[in-house]
Amino acid sequence: MENYNARYARHYSLKDFGPEGQQKLGEAKVLVIGAGGLGCPVLQYLVAAGIGTIGIVDYDTVSRSNLQRQVLYRTEDIGKKKAAIACQHLLGLNPEIKIISHEVELSSKNALKILGNYDIIVDCTDNFASRYLINDACVLLGKPLVFGAIFEYEGQLAVFNVEDENKNRTNYRHLFPSPPKSDEVQNCNEAGVLGVLAGIIGLMQATEVIKLVTGIGEVLVSKLLTFSLLNYELFILDITNEVSVADLIPKEERAFEATDYNWLCGLTTSEIETLSPADFLEQVAKADTIVIDVREKQELPKADFTNSSIPLSDWSERIPDIRESTILLFCQSGIRSQKAGALLVEKYGRTKKISHLNGGINALEDLK
Repeated sequence: MENYNARYARHYSLKDFGPEGQQKLGEAKVLVIGAGGLGCPVLQYLVAAGIGTIGIVDYDTVSRSNLQRQVLYRTEDIGKKKAAIACQHLLGLNPEIKIISHEVELSSKNALKILGNYDIIVDCTDNFASRYLINDACVLLGKPLVFGAIFEYEGQLAVFNVEDENKNRTNYRHLFPSPPKSDEVQNCNEAGVLGVLAGIIGLMQATEVIKLVTGIGEVLVSKLLTFSLLNYELFILDITNEVSVADLIPKEERAFEATDYNWLCGLTTSEIETLSPADFLEQVAKADTIVIDVREKQELPKADFTNSSIPLSDWSERIPDIRESTILLFCQSGIRSQKAGALLVEKYGRTKKISHLNGGINALEDLK
């Protein structure tokens, strides 16, 4: 008990917090989905604060490009599973709590089972398919959802599925009812992000969790906070539920499990072969093969194995004519190359073999 008191002594001294607030933290169960740029600061501060049970969902491995903002990991962690490494480091920070690692790819098949074991869900993912899946699962389960997102120099924060002062609830679909098309937006792998922004928004997410658990302060219920790193401009906008989105969300478990969120967000195209980095490099050297970089001209790193550069942004006017029978596509993270492949399938059907690099050039860099 002496160590427990010493660890949380500053919490005990806080007015309107004290031992009662700390006890609530110790009894809480919080699930953090995504142990990346946002997830790392969320996890570090919730673990340090003494949240009793913390779950981590992440199927990814640590890559060199992660280290610029994912501050839980070290260079020697490259190639290792994020969830496992995060658990290891976090237990060193606070061995008095319970940390559960879910090294699985979250899907409509397993989401309800995993999320159902926790009180509060924290969305630290970086793609629309995951955001809509998590949102819909939280609505079905009645779970509070702390949402965060970052893009270039701007961050967003909101708390969904919690009653406001008028007994109304809003969710992510009241902000964005339906997913954008896959070529309308970029993620941080493609557009870039300043590492410190992930820390700022992640800390805000952790703060909202603590406020939800303990009841202190005002939670960002039915509000969207936007923050600019360049000039510190901060806006808080109201989110209303005047427009019903009930028809967009699966109404029961069976319907949810039958929903393909990757397809819903335009991320899957069954007629395009997905290649691992090793298989991609093996295919590069073959005859009658064209390797097309669909990134913008200024994007880094440069690829010395490509024999064609056709930015996807130019394809809206005219899909390129390609004489080779085998087409290999790549971009920064694999999203744009998949979209380019879909356009080529529309044009050529099955007359050409079309493949794209899973994980993009980022995945190739991790092989080095």
